[in-house]
Amino acid sequence: MEPATAPRPDMAPELTPEEEQATKQFLEEINKWTVQYNVSPLSWNVAVKFLMARKFDVLRAVELFHSYRETRRKEGIVKLKPHEEPLRSEILSGKFTILNVRDPTGASIALFTARLHHPHKSVQHVVLQALFYLLDRAVDSFETQRNGLVFIYDMCGSNYANFELDLGKKVLNLLKGAFPARLKKVLIVGAPIWFRVPYSIISLLLKDKVRERIQILKTSEVTQHLPRECLPENLGGYVKIDLATWNFQFLPQVNGHPDPFDEIILFSLPPALDWDSVHVPGPHAMTIQELVDYVNTRQKRGIYEEYEDIRRENPVGTFHCSMSPGNLEKNRYGDVPCLDQTRVKLTKRSGHTQVCR
Repeated sequence: MEPATAPRPDMAPELTPEEEQATKQFLEEINKWTVQYNVSPLSWNVAVKFLMARKFDVLRAVELFHSYRETRRKEGIVKLKPHEEPLRSEILSGKFTILNVRDPTGASIALFTARLHHPHKSVQHVVLQALFYLLDRAVDSFETQRNGLVFIYDMCGSNYANFELDLGKKVLNLLKGAFPARLKKVLIVGAPIWFRVPYSIISLLLKDKVRERIQILKTSEVTQHLPRECLPENLGGYVKIDLATWNFQFLPQVNGHPDPFDEIILFSLPPALDWDSVHVPGPHAMTIQELVDYVNTRQKRGIYEEYEDIRRENPVGTFHCSMSPGNLEKNRYGDVPCLDQTRVKLTKRSGHTQVCR
């Protein structure tokens, strides 16, 4: 069976001949894959979104397609129903939104307001569902596909309780390589002093090209990067926005909308785990059900407290080798030394570094 090639729809965005040819190549490649797994072929317009994000480089667009699909599968971002809880409340919280203005280049402006995020009240994958849902609404626009996205992370008035390091990593990973949009720049505004440490951790994960697009700014400096006509009032701009009601406009008339990726993602979901065969507890270990009950009882705060208690305990063992001056720079993490008893020993042989096993 030959893979279907989606025809160019009448309402498709206007492309150059080279871009149309790249779109046909992309669809041919992806739809070989959809035929193999017996799912519906990708549409022309969806293909254009991925190609726009990678400047019509077919190979990079194919890579982006699979990164996007895998990220949505991994985070459970499928069959979204924005009129139902908890996604509805997350969207209407206003912590993440798309402004109704564009920057001077025509890029859409996405705004995340950190002070509205309360990790103990939000489920992380629901936050990511809302983020995907709203970003998808933005890149439905051909103008956004063509001109890209500016992401503002507004930390004004926030504190450490509003920050979630793991979520920050996932959002940056999403923006840098798992979402079909051109990321023009990321503006982190009003970051407190304590943010320097988690940002240094996150920045290690970023490629130089992405890191160069991130600017950490004082509130007074934002207008040097975007005109006031593009900024909300609390960031020195002229845009009046009531975050509590603004996102109502992004809720559809009916619950959900046809998403071509639902079928593509759901076919690859792994089967439910056989709880009786995956885990064999030792004499002092919990069963899976006991672990689930324990986590539900302790909740996130309790798990964090338990982790801090463990971290304060003195480790059993020595760190002489990893703490020696000649080896300090070889440690993967500056604050996590290697135990002498379990460290990986490296030797040089014939000009090559080999691992002794």
